[in-house]
Amino acid sequence: MNNLPRITQDPAVMGGKPCIRGLRVTVGAIVGQIGAGRTIEELLTDYPYLERADISEALRYAAWRAEEREIELTPR
Repeated sequence: MNNLPRITQDPAVMGGKPCIRGLRVTVGAIVGQIGAGRTIEELLTDYPYLERADISEALRYAAWRAEEREIELTPR
């Protein structure tokens, strides 16, 4: 998905997991905390180097990935 420029993947950062702007903060960490009941304001306090747009984009990325379909290929 090309319209999520704040989400980066680099094998040298967090093992290639999707991160926010190349920082060592994974999309999974942010989405997991939101799912556990933390607010965006709490996350912005805990991670002062993040911006509200970073969190919004992490949520959009997670939603996009959740909509993906896996198609199992059969061996020949």
